[in-house]
Amino acid sequence: MKQQDKIPTSKIQRASRFVRTGMKVGGNYLKHYSKKLIQQEVDEDALNEDNAEAIYSTLSELKGSALKVAQMLSMDRGVLPEAYSAKFAQAQHKAPPLSGPLIVKIFKQYFGESPTKLFDQFEMKAAHAASIGQVHKAQKDGKTLAVKIQYPGVGDSVVSDLNMVRPFAKQIFGWKDKDLGVYFEEIQERLLEETDYQLELERSTYLSSACQELPNLFFATYYPALSSKKVISMDWLEGLHLDTFLADNPSQEIRNKAGQALWDFYNFQVHELKFMHADAHPGNFLFRKDGTVGILDFGCVKQLPEDFYQHYFRLLQPGIMDDEEAFRDICLKTSIIYEFDSPQEEKVFMGIFKEALEIVCRPFYGDSFDFGDESYFNSIYDYGEKVRQMPVMRQTKAPRGAKDGIYMNRAYFGLYSILNALKAEVHTQSYMPAL
Repeated sequence: MKQQDKIPTSKIQRASRFVRTGMKVGGNYLKHYSKKLIQQEVDEDALNEDNAEAIYSTLSELKGSALKVAQMLSMDRGVLPEAYSAKFAQAQHKAPPLSGPLIVKIFKQYFGESPTKLFDQFEMKAAHAASIGQVHKAQKDGKTLAVKIQYPGVGDSVVSDLNMVRPFAKQIFGWKDKDLGVYFEEIQERLLEETDYQLELERSTYLSSACQELPNLFFATYYPALSSKKVISMDWLEGLHLDTFLADNPSQEIRNKAGQALWDFYNFQVHELKFMHADAHPGNFLFRKDGTVGILDFGCVKQLPEDFYQHYFRLLQPGIMDDEEAFRDICLKTSIIYEFDSPQEEKVFMGIFKEALEIVCRPFYGDSFDFGDESYFNSIYDYGEKVRQMPVMRQTKAPRGAKDGIYMNRAYFGLYSILNALKAEVHTQSYMPAL
């Protein structure tokens, strides 16, 4: 894979890349519609592939928050055309890495010496490269370490990058600015935290310690003396990425064991800590052949406000959705409906929300759930597509859903997707509060 010798860091440099990409995407649309004037039937897939390639090429060069958004979008099946999802998924752990001289420059800036002097051994070739940083393998005092290095300029460009990526999001989704505003505000807050490696070191130490006794999970130890504002050193964890793990055709028992470990990991954090690993994409987990699972990255963490938690999980109480007054109260407090909505609008949005909950919360209603049930996942995707096509959703006067639910919903959707890939059956009442 080609390496990068430099990353554009100034607003002008980064903005010019977005402008050039926007012009290229516009040109692709112009060519597409010109062909459509001549031919009645023109393949939309070719247009999507050309645009996905142009956008991803720019995002992978710039790194940072814009590439992170692409990674997040790639996780949502049905949200993006397949061409975008496939291309953006590369941001999980296959982005172009930084070159050796740039890595040395970063270490000299923060440690005053090169990585080859700081560590007993340091592999200049990155083992993994993603959106915010890349990981190198190193040796120190007989221990094998993973050294995560943040790309230059990433933390300083979060706000400006998100402002520049908004037009692409509007074009892909057809969303309005007010809907994007709520979504991007929450993303911006999390990304600013994610680029603070000192905060990540603190949270990684806390969460890995708090979850240490959960069965069938393993965590890294973190090393503050070998870490800095833009570098984190931790144990190197051995294991397989999900696709490689599944290629070995593990037994159902092993799949269930791995799935249960992940389910327990998320439920324990949500209900016991109100503080959760919020980036549940496959690149953040390692699977061993015995069914144990390693947690790689606590960069993206969401703290759940107590009032949001209480309102949100009231929805799992038996009969709550049949209690019209109580259900309306929750919908108001979680921004599904607003006081300015008409009675008809309230009815419509509460109905949409209720139907969605009945599908999405199904795993919580029994003692166990089979996530290998493809008909269940098809019902989620089909209903999501149905909602996206509703005129009322495109015409809504305000975004629907609490800001604090964005990352938690994404985390559970990512968890569901991994459990589906595992075809795991799990006991879903583990660590659940009494309802």
